[in-house]
Amino acid sequence: MATAFAPRIFSGIQPSGGLTLGNYLGALKRFAEKQDEGIETIYCLVDLHAITVWQEPEALRHQTREAAAAFMASGVDPARSILFNQSQVAGHAQLAWIFNCVARLGWMNRMTQFKDKTAGKNAENASLGLYAYPSLMAADILLYHATHVPVGEDQKQHIELTRDIAAKFNHDYGVEFFPLTEPLIEGAATRVMSLRDGTKKMSKSDPSDASRINLTDDADAIAGKIRKAKTDPEPLPETLEGLAGRPEAKNLVNIYAALAGIAPEAVMSEFGGKGFGTFKPALADLAVARMAPITTEMNRLMADPAEIDRILGQGADRADAIAQPILARTMEIVGMVRSRQV
Repeated sequence: MATAFAPRIFSGIQPSGGLTLGNYLGALKRFAEKQDEGIETIYCLVDLHAITVWQEPEALRHQTREAAAAFMASGVDPARSILFNQSQVAGHAQLAWIFNCVARLGWMNRMTQFKDKTAGKNAENASLGLYAYPSLMAADILLYHATHVPVGEDQKQHIELTRDIAAKFNHDYGVEFFPLTEPLIEGAATRVMSLRDGTKKMSKSDPSDASRINLTDDADAIAGKIRKAKTDPEPLPETLEGLAGRPEAKNLVNIYAALAGIAPEAVMSEFGGKGFGTFKPALADLAVARMAPITTEMNRLMADPAEIDRILGQGADRADAIAQPILARTMEIVGMVRSRQV
C-alpha cells in the first residue's frame, strides 16, 4: 500500500544577484499565490548552490538579503510560509551526501544544465559542486518530504532526477520513505523572454540592461524598457495563433497576461488588431503599477538587514524542526549508528 504524504510545497532561488521580472512572474508571484491554497509552503534561498561558482563573500551576503527582500516584497509572508537560507540548515548538506551515494554517474551526465553552464569552457575546471548540485537539489526537496515543486520548464529535468533518487532509495532499502515529488509548471509567463530578443530567456547575465526589467528598477526605468522593447511593425493579431513566428510580440502578450492575472486570449480580445503604439503604453502602465511597489518595498526592507537576518533565522529554525526527524530516520534506514541528534 502506497504511503500517503501530506501535501507540501518547496522551492528555492539562488541568491546570485540581479533578480528580474522573469524571476517574479516565473517564481516569486507564484510562490505568494501558493500561500492561499491551503498547502504548507517552504521557500529557500539556496546559497549552497550559489557557491558552486565563485561568489565574493560580502556580495553573497548582500544578495541573500536582497533575495529575501524580493520574496517578501512579492507577497511571501514569513508568518504564513517558511523562508530561510539553505546554509543555516545543515541537513541539506548531510542528506545530499547520502544522495550522492544513491545517484548514478550516468544520471548526472545526462543533466543538461551542467553542459549549458560549461559550454565553450574547460569542463575539467568546473567545481565538483557544479557537477553534483542536482543531488543537492534533490536533498533540498526531499529533506522536507515535499510533494510539489513550482519550477520552470528548464528545471523539470532536475525534478525527474529527484524522483529517480527517491525511487532508488526506497527500492534499495525496501521502504516507502521519500515521496515522488511532482513539478508544478503553470502560468502564461513561466518563461519570460528578453525584451531585446524574444528567442532568448530574460537573464541577468545578458550584457544589455535593456533586455530585462530588474526588481530594483524604479518606475521610470520600467516604463522606459517596456516602451523600447523590440517588436515588429505588424499590429497584434486577433488570435494567439497569429503570434506564431513573432517571438517578441508573443513575449509581451504573455507578460501582460501574467501581470494582469488573465489568460493570453483575453489580452488578444482587448488588443487584437491594435498596434504596439497602443499596446506598449498600456503594458508599461501595468508593469509600473505591479512592479514599482515591489522595488519600493525591497528598498524599505534592505534598509534594515538585521531584521532580514532575524526573519531568515526564524525560518531556518522552523525548517530545521521539519528536517531533523526526516534526516534522522533516513540515517537509521541507511544503517548509521546514532547516539545523539544529528
